[in-house]
Amino acid sequence: MAPHLGRILLLDDEEVVRTVVMEMLTALGHEVECAAEGKEAIEKFLLARKTGRSFDLLIFDLTVKGGMGGEEAIRRIQEIEPHVTAVVSSGYSDSPVLSDFRAYGFSASLQKPFTIEAVNDCLNTLLGKQA
Repeated sequence: MAPHLGRILLLDDEEVVRTVVMEMLTALGHEVECAAEGKEAIEKFLLARKTGRSFDLLIFDLTVKGGMGGEEAIRRIQEIEPHVTAVVSSGYSDSPVLSDFRAYGFSASLQKPFTIEAVNDCLNTLLGKQA
């Protein structure tokens, strides 16, 4: 199946994770913008909508040290755009958000650390549904 390329907003508080995941996504042919915490992600999301360059998909880290995490950020974004496609990402496997991601407004979950193949499969499935 050919990849469905898209614009992706990545939220993660760890710079090294943002860098590695951005490189993965870029290598897969996607355009990526990054945010270090939820408020920044919401600002980038709103600006993208305002300028007609909306994101096709969001990848949000669940836990952000000292800032708004993915769970709250997706809730606020869905107040603006209820049908946004979003993936929750976390290294904490015991979180109820990962096991029941749809109940929290996410379309899929990625358990850290994830491979480029796992990201590619997830994104092709989600972006393919939009095509």
